[in-house]
Amino acid sequence: MPKSEAWQRDPESYPFSTVTETRFQDLDPLGHINNVAMAALFENGRVRFNRNLGLERRQPGERWLIASVAIDYVAEAHFPDPAEVMSGILRIGTSSWDICSAAFQNGACVATCVTTLVLTDANGSKPIPAALRSCYEALLVKRG
Repeated sequence: MPKSEAWQRDPESYPFSTVTETRFQDLDPLGHINNVAMAALFENGRVRFNRNLGLERRQPGERWLIASVAIDYVAEAHFPDPAEVMSGILRIGTSSWDICSAAFQNGACVATCVTTLVLTDANGSKPIPAALRSCYEALLVKRG
């Protein structure tokens, strides 16, 4: 897996931010936040991104499916420091899009994440409607 780019580790690149508490149970035997817990932090950030911006609303019969999640671990994350998860839209395709996120602790990037989602209905993937596409375009990340 390729390493994240410098712009992905820059908080100024993202239009949305949320803070999530870490938990003692998130620690691995070496004392840092484990990989599964980091994935959950990104999931929480992604859901808050969608909900806060009204992006979770879909038409009846539509579903968003996650096609892939790629996490790049940049540095160790620790309890009890909270994680600030910043997110934005990286790519908009015909029926899929990528949400790019980065997790920060004490101002330093500890991980980045790119999640690909696909819009579907009973017939399979379907094109992203113009209104949703326009909303996503307003939330694009700023690439260096």
